[in-house]
Amino acid sequence: MQRTELNDLLAFEAIARERSFTRAAARLGMSASALSHAMRGLEARLGVRLLARTTRSVSPTEAGERLLRSLTPALAEIEEGLKGLADWREKPSGTVRLTTFSYAADTVLRRKLPAFLLAHPDVNVEIDVDDALTEIVDAGFDAGIRFGETVAKDMIAVRIGPDLRTVVVGTPEYFERHPKPETPDDLRRHVCINYRLQTSGGLLPWEFTVGGRDVNVRPGGQFITNNGPLVAAAVRAGAGLGYMIEHDVAEDVAAGRLVQVLAEYCPMFPGLRLYHSSRRQVPPALRALIDALRETAA
Repeated sequence: MQRTELNDLLAFEAIARERSFTRAAARLGMSASALSHAMRGLEARLGVRLLARTTRSVSPTEAGERLLRSLTPALAEIEEGLKGLADWREKPSGTVRLTTFSYAADTVLRRKLPAFLLAHPDVNVEIDVDDALTEIVDAGFDAGIRFGETVAKDMIAVRIGPDLRTVVVGTPEYFERHPKPETPDDLRRHVCINYRLQTSGGLLPWEFTVGGRDVNVRPGGQFITNNGPLVAAAVRAGAGLGYMIEHDVAEDVAAGRLVQVLAEYCPMFPGLRLYHSSRRQVPPALRALIDALRETAA
């Protein structure tokens, strides 16, 4: 195989994965026009159309999907072999691609990542913050960060944050207008601020433990959003009750700005975990990042 053809196949794989010439060009460090030229040449040499193009999107044809399925394991093997060369270096090097969501980026990565970058100048880190929780293997990421209970069983998970608890809070002013709920079922008669999940499109259930049983409540309310800071702003303004991570509202509760209710019904759950495939050797760059983010149990 000629070098030009291999380069064109790599370009095709990037376009098919990104579904965009612009994003693929940014990923490969080349211009979109050069990518388009390469695809026309590849399709001409193969005598088959690989990509369906419109003014707004690009996607693989049936033939393109078949080629992509063949290319994916071969390219993954090549990439794994190149990553393995880093074992011969004295210091970790290479690129780590990580997918996570806003809460993990704000609470762990913002605090720990800058020191890692300074300590490992030969490691390049790319982080995609996506609250829809992308699958790492399908999307070509080396690792991801999620809450422990959402990590697939076939993944290796490393603890990078403490176990957490989600609690119900409201302002003193809100409770001047509404009686405090005594059981989770009472929430159905309250104004609650709800969070819409980007993964399923449904509302985040409010999870409790009642008499040893797990109970999910989906209360009604005036306001729904998929943005955590907007939920917090509405709750702190007294617009309704919020279902929020205890650590995030601890200062407000201690200062009396928020009042916590139903505490005896709110269970702990596994906190943030960095996870990666159990089927691949961990490259030194990812291993170094795991060591930097790892947190031991209290």
